[in-house]
Amino acid sequence: MGLHSSSGRWRLGLALSLVTAFLWGILPIALEITLQGLDVYTVTWFRFSIAFGILGLYLAARQQLPPRAKLRVTSWKLLAVATVFLAINYLFYLQGLAQTSPANAQVLIQLAPVLMGVGAIVIFKERYTLQQWVGVGVLSTGFVLFFHEQLKMAIANASTYLLGNLILVIAAATWAVYALAQKQLLQQLPSSNIMLLIYGVCSGLFAPLASPHLLGNLTPLQGATLLFCALNTVVAYGAFAEALEHWDASRVSAILATTPIVTLVGVTLMGQFLPRLIEAEHLTYGAIVGALLVVFGSMSIALGRKGV
Repeated sequence: MGLHSSSGRWRLGLALSLVTAFLWGILPIALEITLQGLDVYTVTWFRFSIAFGILGLYLAARQQLPPRAKLRVTSWKLLAVATVFLAINYLFYLQGLAQTSPANAQVLIQLAPVLMGVGAIVIFKERYTLQQWVGVGVLSTGFVLFFHEQLKMAIANASTYLLGNLILVIAAATWAVYALAQKQLLQQLPSSNIMLLIYGVCSGLFAPLASPHLLGNLTPLQGATLLFCALNTVVAYGAFAEALEHWDASRVSAILATTPIVTLVGVTLMGQFLPRLIEAEHLTYGAIVGALLVVFGSMSIALGRKGV
């Protein structure tokens, strides 16, 4: 089997990557509110089930459901890898979020696109220019500055933050495996068909662990954020899958590294206007500089090659 190559429509890939980064940036805030009324298994099952239903109806209406001929030649082992690792990522990310905070979880989960970028270089033979490697250095420096305060918090609250951070690191690694498998699967099926199969199987995997009766106990706000999380799954992962079709995986991963900035801004605004729902993040000047360096570094990696 050959390796997948992007279509070369980098502007579309960039736009889709930015949409994904924004949606993933505000997702942990909504999840934090939702987890006040539901357990992680029910939230995960609901997100996958709604995503499967919506995407299935959309593809059926457009007569774009996976044809049997393509399913016969699909690598089911590769699809199983993508499905299982995405399911683990969803579960572990929620567990880590519940034990830390939205900003901490979102910054730590950025190990995922970094690992994805490394995997793309090794597996898909994508290459970085000197400017892109400089961007890696800037991005790494930004992570170090930002994590300075978070590491102090982890030491002060070891029983909660250390375990939560470890879970988030595992979540990041499993997501990187999923993303690389997803990119290779694009040789055999359109991105929408791949996501439909993954959503359906993941919904079935979490169904025995879910407690649907708890949905009736949610407040209107919690119900709204839960629905938003489900819709976010459809749009964000759809945009991400399409971005991989049109742009190098290493560059998509660089754009996704900016999502903590979206989260930090969102948490700050929520902390100011709705402090009872989300606790504000208290950032030092060093953390703010670090966050900016992450953005500049990731942009340099994404746009550092001539002829993009």
